[in-house]
Amino acid sequence: MLKIIARRVLVAIPTLFLVSLIVFGLQKLLPGDPLLTMAGEERNPEVIEFLREKYHLNDPFYLQYLYWLRDVLTGDFGNSLRTGVPVSTLIAQKLPVTIQLAVMAMILALLIGIPTGIMSAVKKGKVADYVANAVALSGVSIPNFWLGIIMIMIVSVQWRLLPASGYVPLTEDPVQSIRTMLMPSFVLATALAAYLMRHTRSAMLGVLSSDYIRTARAKGLLPRVVVLKHALRNALMPIITLTTLLLGELLAGAVLTEQVFTIPGFGKLMVDAVFTRDYAVVQGVVLCTAAGFILMNLLADILYILINPRLRHPQ
Repeated sequence: MLKIIARRVLVAIPTLFLVSLIVFGLQKLLPGDPLLTMAGEERNPEVIEFLREKYHLNDPFYLQYLYWLRDVLTGDFGNSLRTGVPVSTLIAQKLPVTIQLAVMAMILALLIGIPTGIMSAVKKGKVADYVANAVALSGVSIPNFWLGIIMIMIVSVQWRLLPASGYVPLTEDPVQSIRTMLMPSFVLATALAAYLMRHTRSAMLGVLSSDYIRTARAKGLLPRVVVLKHALRNALMPIITLTTLLLGELLAGAVLTEQVFTIPGFGKLMVDAVFTRDYAVVQGVVLCTAAGFILMNLLADILYILINPRLRHPQ
């Protein structure tokens, strides 16, 4: 098992290296010169030339990339061109916010999507199946920002149950932090739960029609044992893949939801950096996002091995 995981890690390293090369190269194609912003309103040519030497902008592209990669490997993503704050500090401040939002949204999505998908598969062609599919279609169709605004008007303004916006760190006040993040987490979870429900239903229908499921039923096993122990475990593969990919997307930043609920997360940091052409922040955020996706895929591989014993001893 450890050899398989090590092999996956070795595959992930060149992938991350290629992503870093693409991230660094694409920002060179963006219009505008960030040094003009750093030089101030006077834009003194001597200051601009000093900054070009400082950031190795007069060197060839490959040397610029090697200098940047050397710093990144030591945890130095550079400083924000707009504020001067180290990018690693900004990421350390914003990433925990988005991680909390993503984890809460994914927990809600799993609690809603998987049981609903199982029920829809078991009750195929019945009223419960049609209702579940209609709800899932609504969850995919309704825009997050619109649902967020409606929930703020009803839950916060009219009912006064939850805060309308803002963020409280989990370390300061856990209860208030969860109350603040509960509504945006639910908004994000609606679409995720719909995707999970559809994939769970499809996977369960394929498994429930298998011969070994008919054999288990013929032996007189209880329906819940057949569904939960035999069918669900074999249907988990596509569900795990979808879950890790969705979690990776959430970690990339739920931009619209963070904007609606005024949450200072990863997505808002990325949007602000793009609009202000803060290339150092854009590079750091995109690279961390790519690393998050690779980590989620590695987690999926590990879960595959834990769930399916046959993968632990590949031929």
